[in-house]
Amino acid sequence: MSKESQAEKRERAAAEGRIAMAERAAREAFVEKNTLRLRELRLAKEAAERAAAEAEPVAPKAKRAKR
Repeated sequence: MSKESQAEKRERAAAEGRIAMAERAAREAFVEKNTLRLRELRLAKEAAERAAAEAEPVAPKAKRAKR
């Protein structure tokens, strides 16, 4: 192999590496964004369930008859 082809090969590998790193960063950003969205939905649901539970009147428990 000539020096020129080795240099081209290194440059091509470096370019592919930069592309792969950019794709990985984009994928990680997407996952992080989706995780935050899902966390917000879960917290909102839990808060709504707590509010609904607090709004319901608590029925007294029936006492068991003694034998």
